[in-house]
Amino acid sequence: MKEKLMELLEKSYAKYSGYPVACICVMKDNRCVSGVNVENASFGATICAERNAITSAVTLGYQKDDFKEIHIMVKSDKIGTPCFLCRQVMVELMNMDTKVYLYSKNDMEVYILRELCPLPFSEENL
Repeated sequence: MKEKLMELLEKSYAKYSGYPVACICVMKDNRCVSGVNVENASFGATICAERNAITSAVTLGYQKDDFKEIHIMVKSDKIGTPCFLCRQVMVELMNMDTKVYLYSKNDMEVYILRELCPLPFSEENL
């Protein structure tokens, strides 16, 4: 998976931050759905790699119970974690026991979504 993520990083459009991010969602049918961050001069129009991959999976017809795991790599020596917009989308569209793999150039850490989002805002709050 790490090699696929490294190749995918090269497709990132991180012109403003210089912080390329790649993401691969692995679905329960073992299909991989990819995304990269795509920045914009109007920073609010930027899309993160995680939301890019997750919404692409939804576009392909996948639903909440279809996500097996998510792999996220940053082009950095330090591991990066998803921003809180991405975490909110993950809570909405993934089960709380979904594995989240975080990579840097040299390291990897594994969490479950519940660990990254211990107090989620979800449909139960509405």
